[in-house]
Amino acid sequence: MFRTSIKWGLGLAAAVLAVLAVLAFTGKKTFRVEIAIPAPPAAVWAVLTDTGRYADWNPVFVRVDGEYRAGAAVKSTVKEPGKPPVVMASEVRRLVPERELNQVGGIFGFITFDHRWLLEPVDGGTKVTQHEVDRGLWLWFWDSDWVEPAYRKASEALRARVLSLRND
Repeated sequence: MFRTSIKWGLGLAAAVLAVLAVLAFTGKKTFRVEIAIPAPPAAVWAVLTDTGRYADWNPVFVRVDGEYRAGAAVKSTVKEPGKPPVVMASEVRRLVPERELNQVGGIFGFITFDHRWLLEPVDGGTKVTQHEVDRGLWLWFWDSDWVEPAYRKASEALRARVLSLRND
């Protein structure tokens, strides 16, 4: 009887772990926001990579500690509407001046993010895209409806900041 209970308990634990593993590796959400800024990529890049000034203009990434350079560790303070700010650690995976800023972070299996700022020269300025892929178990339970509107707000704030500096 005791051995049967142990076998049953181990089987149940293995089944729960298997379900959690499947959820962890199948949870995926993608976010994408595009905006046109009537300024050259160099002007947009200058604002985007000035980590010491994020508090002056960005309503979502309200603070960035660290320097944007490939391999660097960066801490971003993110403001989700109606909640206290959260500090998120990331690593700059890829940095191509005036083209791409790619940061990754999170806890593998639980929740990870791969966030990119992509700049593309277009007639009359720069197309700026924020593209993020989140993965992990927590995505099955997390209400992410705020993310794209927040990223849109951050992109609009980037445009306003770039334009204000060009008019000063």
